[in-house]
Amino acid sequence: MQFKHPELLYALFLLLIPIIVHLFQLRKFKKVAFTNVAFLKEATLKTRKSSQIKKWLILCTRLLLLAVIVFAFAQPFTSKVDALNTKKETIIYLDNSFSMQAKGNNGELLKRAVQDLINNVPENENISLFTNNVVYKNTTIKAIKNDLLQLDYTASNLTTEAIILKSNTFFNNKTNTLKNTILISDFQYNTNEINIEKDSLNNLYFVKLLPVNSNNVSVDSAYVSNTSPTQIELTVQLKQSGNSIENVPVSLFNNDNLIAKTSVEINDEASTTFTLPVNEIINGKLTINDTHLQFDNSLFFNINNASKINVLSINESDDSFLKRIYNATEFNYTSTSINQLNYNLLDSQHLIILNELNTIPNALISAIKAFTDQGGSLIVIPSKDITKTSYNALLLNHAIYFNDVITTEKRITTINYSHPLYSNGVFEKQVRNFQYPKANSFYNVTSNVASKVLSFEDNKAFLYQNQNTFIFTSALNSANSNFKNSPLIVPTLYNIAKFSFKIPQLYYTIGEENRFDVDIKLQQDDILSLVNDDINMIPKQQYFNNKVAINTSENPLISGTYSIKNRAKTIANVSYNYNRNESDLVYSNLSNLEGATVSNSITEIFDTLKSDSKINALWKWFVIFALALLLIEMLILKYFK
Repeated sequence: MQFKHPELLYALFLLLIPIIVHLFQLRKFKKVAFTNVAFLKEATLKTRKSSQIKKWLILCTRLLLLAVIVFAFAQPFTSKVDALNTKKETIIYLDNSFSMQAKGNNGELLKRAVQDLINNVPENENISLFTNNVVYKNTTIKAIKNDLLQLDYTASNLTTEAIILKSNTFFNNKTNTLKNTILISDFQYNTNEINIEKDSLNNLYFVKLLPVNSNNVSVDSAYVSNTSPTQIELTVQLKQSGNSIENVPVSLFNNDNLIAKTSVEINDEASTTFTLPVNEIINGKLTINDTHLQFDNSLFFNINNASKINVLSINESDDSFLKRIYNATEFNYTSTSINQLNYNLLDSQHLIILNELNTIPNALISAIKAFTDQGGSLIVIPSKDITKTSYNALLLNHAIYFNDVITTEKRITTINYSHPLYSNGVFEKQVRNFQYPKANSFYNVTSNVASKVLSFEDNKAFLYQNQNTFIFTSALNSANSNFKNSPLIVPTLYNIAKFSFKIPQLYYTIGEENRFDVDIKLQQDDILSLVNDDINMIPKQQYFNNKVAINTSENPLISGTYSIKNRAKTIANVSYNYNRNESDLVYSNLSNLEGATVSNSITEIFDTLKSDSKINALWKWFVIFALALLLIEMLILKYFK
């Protein structure tokens, strides 16, 4: 039992007054003489005993009467916590990711959760509520009711750990505060296990909402599986969770025109292939019919006019191996000797290769420095007899220095598998037993900033990278090295060129860090924008002499095919799709979760919160006890003989 005014309990010391009055009677007794006292003596004894009992009863009654009156004025109450002196803070996380589109017993999980919140949270109670993309801080459910009713789904998604960390930032640092954090989600399964540290100052409640079934079909991905001179084969991958389906229609649109349709039988996974013409702009859309989750029923992609990467090789050695790698299908390859170099070609290139030059002229050094500063990529392949001062002057900004040549045969045994050149499907696994290429001589190169891509067996670098510059430490001619015959040379040189100009992919995923280049020379103050119907956004972009590098991450928010525009002119198209991670309706098991209360009902959780913080006032009962004691005292005085 707790008291609203505990200081009034000091009034209980007043109970000493009636005790003193009853124990120390100040009235004096007089003796009366009688002739025969035998009869009177017995009567007197009986009267004194009755009088003492009556006095003690009255004393107890009055003591209790005064006590209950004091307790009544102190206003006692009962509660599971010190609710009177404790302020309550409630933080609510409401999951509005795409998986909350699934149907529960009363409709879509998100829509039902919004209704339950509106019905159960007191209208004027101060709360903070946040979703995956919206925050409502220090507000009331009445103030945000309309916003919640119009809440839309988002591709953004937060992990449980991130949700708890974010919710903690909304609490103030005051003491005597009851903190409640409520997480409302379907808690889809991911590879990270939910681990919660117990916090005695924060009560965690997990409300797990589950759909009535976990059936779903999604368009998982699409890729170009084969290309011929006349056509492109587009393979579409479908995924399914729940019961298998015998007939799933798959439609292919170009803009709004249906150009192909097929159907597949799917059990977990299935694929189908469409044939598209070469050299035709395709703003494609793949669709299926599925009544469960809607966000993954469509996949946008686009095929633009073929863009080629400009590669210039400046040679003093044989470049036939470069011509084979940089074929005419994907590259505009230009080969020239150092003596016949046209410097006007440099600005239009994406990649320049210095192929075993003995000496790099000062004019070329200045031109290449300007080229790399403007985002161009450079490959340096030294000859066996270089002028070190010219090479070091070229690489001065990269803090890379050529030292003495080492004429010892070394094998190239170490591959940096995590490097971007090799991390994207070049190797299915780390190879340890292939025939290592070798070099008969190489330069001892010093660098504290460049990363090693390939290394010799003694851990000295064979290929360095610093920013957009790649430096070999050995000549690649057949007399000095067999690297040109190694399987490594194709992915190494091919991917360097691909990184020099990032041609837009078939499509990108919203929420990821995406980068692509646009082959355009802008006028001063011109800027590129992404446009899709009423959506017009300006992405983060960087202008170079021969291209514009565009970066997107959180934007755009809506899937579709966007036009890359310079003013009113469309340069190319780029497609964005939602992440498919939530298509698989598998959920985390919270039954063994420690440090939190788990429920499947929002109403149940808020009933628990109300009962935990409910104040049961008891002062009325003490007033009733006081009246009852007063009545008992009157009855004792009147009827007790």
